Amino acid sequence: MLDSIARLRRFNRVVTREIGALDTSYLGRGRPLAAARVLHLIRSEGTDLADLRRRLGLDTGLLSRILRGLEREGLVETSPDPADRRRRIATLTERGRAEWAVYDALGRAKAEAVFARAGPRRDEVIAAMDLIATVMLRDEVRIADADPDDPANLHCTGEYFRLLAARVPGVTPEMLVLPLPDAARCRAPEGATLIAWSDDLPVGTVALRRHDATSAEVKRLWIDPLARGQGLGRRMMRAIEARARDMGFTWARLDSNTALAEAIALYRSDGWRETGPYSGPPADIWMIKRL
Repeated sequence: MLDSIARLRRFNRVVTREIGALDTSYLGRGRPLAAARVLHLIRSEGTDLADLRRRLGLDTGLLSRILRGLEREGLVETSPDPADRRRRIATLTERGRAEWAVYDALGRAKAEAVFARAGPRRDEVIAAMDLIATVMLRDEVRIADADPDDPANLHCTGEYFRLLAARVPGVTPEMLVLPLPDAARCRAPEGATLIAWSDDLPVGTVALRRHDATSAEVKRLWIDPLARGQGLGRRMMRAIEARARDMGFTWARLDSNTALAEAIALYRSDGWRETGPYSGPPADIWMIKRL
């Protein structure tokens, strides 16, 4: 049997060949993959060059050379950001937008060809790709503010309710009401909503809302199974606790269910202790923490 290193190298070879990483004309458009990726990551409203460097892991010199090449082709323009002239913004020209659309169509067709090979195992293949990407990006997961009604947060919240339905008696996915009834309480200045992002995939959420004059309530902590076991739940809790502290609260509280054993263990290991009930079913455990 091949050892794990040999299997990883096989995987790397296959992916490198499949995506055309070594092609001098990616998707037959006359540019290598790096130039095509830079072009595709420039948003219609423009993209900060620092964001491009971060997303692609490119050094300043290489990104500058790629952008100069795209500028010579008349696809991209770069200029100072009017709001902060220390920053530079890349925007697509009309010709660049047309080329972006061609790349997008070709990329989608190539992806569909890959999925067609998977046949009925398509969903398994997609899940495996998400898992691999999430593991590789473990140290780059970022936690950012979000609006409670953001589609990414609603996706995460829907998955949270599906988890509850699978684990907690009496809960069904239909108990999720949209728009969220407490959305106004989970946005500033009354509260907050955070999303964990692995590149452009939302892999976690947690919300905060005012409970009383001195305490805030943590709601709906959810971590995607793809990202569990990496300490992200603890990071999310500490981030939302810090937000509560910044808002002037001295206590944080939450309700949960003992069927969610992993979550309860996380809370207890991080200084939360049990307190008296303040809500009804399906909660059967209530916890509090001094901030």
